[in-house]
Amino acid sequence: MRTRSISIATALAVVLSSAALAVGTAGPAAADSAKVLPVKSVGDIVVDGTHRRVYVSDPTGGKIVVTDYAGTVKATLTGLSGVTGLALSADSGQVYAAVKNTNRIVSVETGTYTQTANYPVGAAPGDLEVVDGRIWFAHGTDFGSLDISGAEPVVHRAQRGDVDFSGAFGMFLAADPAVPGVLVAGNGGRLAVYDVSADGATMRVKGDMDTGVKQLDLTPDGSQVLTSWGNPGYGYGIGAYATTDLSKQAGYPIDAYPNAVRVAPDGSVAGGSDSSYDPDVHIYRPGDPVPVREYDFPNTGNSSGADPLVDGALAWAPDASRVFAVSVNTYGTYTLRALTDPTKELPTLKVSAPAKSERAKKLTVTGKLTSKTLLAAGTALTVTRTDLESPNGKALPAVKTKADGTFSFTDTPPAGGKVTYKVAYAGDSTHAPAAGSDAVEVSRKATSLTLNNNGKLYAYGKDVTFTAHLGSTYKNRTVSLYADPFGTDKPKKLLKTAKVNSRGNVSATVDMTRDTTVTAVFAGDARSAGKTAKSVAYAHAKVSTSVSKHYKTGKIGSTTYYYFRKNTDPVFTTTMNYYSGRKQRFQLQVYYQGRWYDAGYEYFRLGTNGKSTVRLEAPGESGIRARMRSSYINGSSGDNVNSTTHGSWKYLNFTD
Repeated sequence: MRTRSISIATALAVVLSSAALAVGTAGPAAADSAKVLPVKSVGDIVVDGTHRRVYVSDPTGGKIVVTDYAGTVKATLTGLSGVTGLALSADSGQVYAAVKNTNRIVSVETGTYTQTANYPVGAAPGDLEVVDGRIWFAHGTDFGSLDISGAEPVVHRAQRGDVDFSGAFGMFLAADPAVPGVLVAGNGGRLAVYDVSADGATMRVKGDMDTGVKQLDLTPDGSQVLTSWGNPGYGYGIGAYATTDLSKQAGYPIDAYPNAVRVAPDGSVAGGSDSSYDPDVHIYRPGDPVPVREYDFPNTGNSSGADPLVDGALAWAPDASRVFAVSVNTYGTYTLRALTDPTKELPTLKVSAPAKSERAKKLTVTGKLTSKTLLAAGTALTVTRTDLESPNGKALPAVKTKADGTFSFTDTPPAGGKVTYKVAYAGDSTHAPAAGSDAVEVSRKATSLTLNNNGKLYAYGKDVTFTAHLGSTYKNRTVSLYADPFGTDKPKKLLKTAKVNSRGNVSATVDMTRDTTVTAVFAGDARSAGKTAKSVAYAHAKVSTSVSKHYKTGKIGSTTYYYFRKNTDPVFTTTMNYYSGRKQRFQLQVYYQGRWYDAGYEYFRLGTNGKSTVRLEAPGESGIRARMRSSYINGSSGDNVNSTTHGSWKYLNFTD
């Protein structure tokens, strides 16, 4: 116990000459999906539509992660150092993977995820494409083929011919299952189209492209090569080149830095961009420069901008129902994102209802359905009204749009309170579903609700009954009572939820150990407004002080004194209901010439057991009388959870 001392003789001097008091204390936290990928990098992504699986290569981790369409990991294929390019066989039975660091291509059976073959190719393979059963692989600034149709695999490297490919981003290949016998290769600002229908690659045409290209693709009609970076005539975008002569054609504009391009079997184009402050994936109909849909990734890192798309990390589901994309944040966390209904326009459905209305009075709701392409007049919309009497919604007659997409309907709300009108469009083959809603505050009769005991002060620990009285209502007769003790360590809690009795009353008991706000809540009903009543009641602190080191007690007049020898130090132990940071106020007075005089006070922190000990230094002379008391002072004792409470005076008499 840490002790500080004060002399009684000094305390007497305080009375006579304003000396200072010094005492001490002692005490004993339909929707698109996104899943984090367990990878350190991303080399390529390919989708197996037959088995509804997504394959993502991780060159740094030396593995391929296989997920379902929701991003849940189904298998992990390891031991593939530097694995990059991926390609799917025509029958979806095999996935081929370019294992760069060991100069080989491996084959993985898609039904069991087991490695079925291992093909050395004599060079470090990168990008992969499958054309007419042969596997074409990029290596350095060239490319080659792997033919596994015969008894023994046949490898041909260095097939680029008379094209001076050279560039830091690597060699990129493109093909499409709907275009047999054609392979596209590009690198370092150079682009070429090859006929690969026979053994080897025969160049059809060569030309130029932008040096910033990081991915190529071939349209399913075989008419265009698309590049992930190009100038469509008005800034950044997806470049487009005619396969006949590689002349530049109208492409697809993107505001920020394009870094990926993939074409769906129906010709729809997905363009990606490394854009922290703009959309990241852009979907176009063939030949239309205005995106039909855009997706903006969230910010899951610690930068000011959103997570960007990984270069080239885009892939279509074969049925075009989804586009898969991989983003990365500033922590190096990679996320697989499944973007649903990418080819469908995203209509907007706006609904406008009056802010307020009277119950049982007709009101009018208006709205408008808009989309990139105007929907036909007479498009059907469903209408649902949700209110207190129909919390799960009630279907109202359907409404149809006019030629400009606007609509309106009338309704007479039977219930008061918040009434919500939801209008929904089911969507079609080219438009995603859409919905909109608006709410009306419908009038209800005012409700009377009272609660007793407001402003009353109670002894510590007294059980106090709080009674709420509810006036007349339409149907609901239920009231909830809550107690919210002062202080941050105890939450508001429900005391009782019950129907009021025949007199309209409901009661609950509170143990008054703190100042407490009691709240009565009536939620309302279809015709009676909700109501809240509040009562703040106060509780004294629990304060007691024990005295030790005295040799006897006795009375002087009617007052009981503790007797101490003039050289014995009195010790006072104060106990108070504990609250974090709480202090007691220790007050001392000295008796002089028939009157009590303040000798000062000071605050001392309680221990976690609620105790505070003070030792007074003996005066060293007899005939001195003093008294002390401990108090809790609201606001000054370190908190405000109780009301000011003074302990009883303890009287001291020092003798020889």
